[in-house]
Amino acid sequence: MKVEIYDPPMCCSSGLCGPSIDPVLVKVNDAVLALKKQGVTIERYNLKLQLKEFMSNKIAVELLHKNGKAILPITIVNGEIFKTGEYPAYEDLCKALGIESLQKGKPVTLKFN
Repeated sequence: MKVEIYDPPMCCSSGLCGPSIDPVLVKVNDAVLALKKQGVTIERYNLKLQLKEFMSNKIAVELLHKNGKAILPITIVNGEIFKTGEYPAYEDLCKALGIESLQKGKPVTLKFN
């Protein structure tokens, strides 16, 4: 089971830095942590920070060339395009992977004011 996320350019690998943190990126980070806890291999590639790795995936490169940065993020599950243009929900990823979502032991989302 493998999930690859091809992120738009961000200041850091998770986007969880800076004075105002995007709540969508917090949810994605929570999903990544939960899926790793469930034994799923997850790779994230930031267009700005990991260009070489990003460009080594033919699917991601093709989508980027055809659609521009608006196609990002790209989520690939087990080698197949799962979602483009926005991040998938944790529960949707679980369904695609054929695993149950965690109810207990799920990472806690921190809320910032």
